Amino acid sequence: MHLVVGLGNPGSRYARNRHNVGFRVVERLASRAGATVDKKLFGSLVGELQLAGKKATVAMPQQYMNVSGQPAASLLGYYKVAPADLVVVHDDMDLPLGRLRVRVGGGHGGHNGVRDIQRTCGAEFVRVRLGVARPPPEWNPADYVLANFQPDEEPVVDSMVDAAVDAVESVVRDGVTATMNRFNASRVESA
Repeated sequence: MHLVVGLGNPGSRYARNRHNVGFRVVERLASRAGATVDKKLFGSLVGELQLAGKKATVAMPQQYMNVSGQPAASLLGYYKVAPADLVVVHDDMDLPLGRLRVRVGGGHGGHNGVRDIQRTCGAEFVRVRLGVARPPPEWNPADYVLANFQPDEEPVVDSMVDAAVDAVESVVRDGVTATMNRFNASRVESA
């Protein structure tokens, strides 16, 4: 069984922010599977569903991004999921908009949500990183990730979210190495 944790901040105020693209992926995963993400458990909204024909749990921690670690650790324990079967989906400013990368482990790259999950769960989990690009020089990076995508960026974001859902399904079905080989070389283009 896999646990897929999408990172974001709770509440409608943040729903379309760059930082919340992980939530969008979890919501789309659930929608594709005909499931909901509405069960409250350990500070997260949780859904149980079938991914690639296998049982999986998806979660959106409902505390702020920087304290995502404890909800993730609690869910790992509750569902008896090994850290290697944890998939964390998050935004990444070091990737261009539309770029998707799958990896295991690695540093947090300044992402406080990833840092907190590494603190509580170790670093050897699968990460699906979604490119939101670097801010323009005049923008503070924290303000940038808490801003909404621009309307002209949304088609690329929507395609990237679809590709991330495909990547998560591939991790569950085919394993991490095959998924990295399939997804890491391509750039998502708008539909």
